[in-house]
Amino acid sequence: MKFRFLLLSLFLFVQSIFAQVILDENQIPIDPEQYHSLTSPYATTLTFFYNLREDNFEPEEAAKTLRLSDQSEMEAKKLVVKLKQIFDGNGVYVKINEIPNDPNYIDSLHNNQARYFFDTKRLPGVYLEKVGNDWKFSAFTVSQINELHQDTYPYGTDKLLNVLPQLGNEVYLGLHFWQLAGLFILILLLFISHKVITIILDKGLLYALERFGYGYIGEKYLLPVAKVISIFVIVQLSSLFIRVLQLPIETVSWILLLLNAAKPFIITIVFYKIVDIVAMYFAKLAEKTESTLDDQLVPLLRKTLKAFVVIVGTLYILKEGLQVDIVPFLTGLSIGGLAFALAAQDTIKNFFGSIMIFIDKPFQVGDWITSGDVDGTVEEVGFRSTRVRTFRNSVMYIPNGKIADATIDNHGLRQYRRFFTTLTITYDTPPHLIQAFVDGLRKIVESHPDTRKDYYNIYFNNLSSYSQDVMFYVFFEVPNWTEELRARHELLISIITLANQLGVRFAFPTQTLHMESFPEKKTLVPEYHPDAKTYQAKLQDFVSKELNKKQDLN
Repeated sequence: MKFRFLLLSLFLFVQSIFAQVILDENQIPIDPEQYHSLTSPYATTLTFFYNLREDNFEPEEAAKTLRLSDQSEMEAKKLVVKLKQIFDGNGVYVKINEIPNDPNYIDSLHNNQARYFFDTKRLPGVYLEKVGNDWKFSAFTVSQINELHQDTYPYGTDKLLNVLPQLGNEVYLGLHFWQLAGLFILILLLFISHKVITIILDKGLLYALERFGYGYIGEKYLLPVAKVISIFVIVQLSSLFIRVLQLPIETVSWILLLLNAAKPFIITIVFYKIVDIVAMYFAKLAEKTESTLDDQLVPLLRKTLKAFVVIVGTLYILKEGLQVDIVPFLTGLSIGGLAFALAAQDTIKNFFGSIMIFIDKPFQVGDWITSGDVDGTVEEVGFRSTRVRTFRNSVMYIPNGKIADATIDNHGLRQYRRFFTTLTITYDTPPHLIQAFVDGLRKIVESHPDTRKDYYNIYFNNLSSYSQDVMFYVFFEVPNWTEELRARHELLISIITLANQLGVRFAFPTQTLHMESFPEKKTLVPEYHPDAKTYQAKLQDFVSKELNKKQDLN
């Protein structure tokens, strides 16, 4: 529908089929001899275009504007007609009243020579030069006409310039019959191309991807890209065949400008969508790594690549599509960029700080870090700041530049998590009971699935003012703090159970007065069995009932 509307709009803008060059009638000389003058760029241009108008077709006169060498008159007529078709096919909008009428004109902008360029961007090789007292198309231009004509009408479309007019020259709605027939053929061709491409993409490509097990990827990522490419093919066909219709130059100029801008625009969309495919590939790779920072890097990489594609695509559309000179813009952008860089030093510092974080990987998402006043779990790493969830459940945003310069204690990178405590037992505990208790503690550590078995220290190592102290120094091999708390809970429960089983009493800072001499009163000091084998038997009973039971559950 968009292409039908575009082609239908041609009829609204068409005014005259003869206006292949903008001629200001007020400036066309009254004397017909002026249409055969070569005295200035203005006169030569007028002679060239006016004698190739449909209502004043004299190619032999227009051929005099060419600087010929050994071409025959017939060849000269063909060359001058082809040159006119090159102007029309490229949509070069020539305004006669803007061309200098000075016989001694010098091009001070390009080469300081007696030359005049019509369009240095689209037709840089087509220019007039002064030969004696006459202005003519240069010998270089003449030598390039056949090649330029082939480039303007590629893939055999140049033959349509001679075939289509044979359909009829009757004029309807300001257009010849062959032009109306050409428009119909172009619409039909675009419709058929759209249907064929749709069938190939929807049926062929998607079916092939489903056969290889990539149906989801093809439907979500590849098919949208392929459909955009199909639009590019339709735009390319429109750009090729719209030249053949020889529509008014005002119309052709605007249509070609829009089509030329549409090509880089579509290419930009294609690369914009390809970024999603690339990001999906890197996301799959990030899933295979243990680091969660890679998962955070993928969306940032996707946003950066998309911003880069948009910026480059916009410049490409301006330069190649709309024919806008972007050099002054880039120059101003560089000067403005310097001022912006000076005004945004902190932002730039944070940006490079984020790059260093992604390169060095001092932490990853989910790690518990401590740095100065910062103490919490990393939730997100951005290009400017890092978000940390504190243990008060508040959120801190720390500039990456500050983090890059700070000392970071990453608790999340710990392979083992230390647990140290002192078990205080009463002074009335006999040595053989202490030894049984220590042996039981070691068995608890060795039987727990989350403790480090190759290094731990459990010893009776101190006599304090109110207790006999047993050092309990172990390591947990767990991924996070929650698992550490769970393992610590299980270990402490086992320690208390062991103490109750053996009859070990834990001491605490108190002062106790023992009255042992009262008659008929039992002492408060518990009676301990003098034989160590008794406590060893109780220890074995604890191991067989408690620890083995836990191992069976695990």
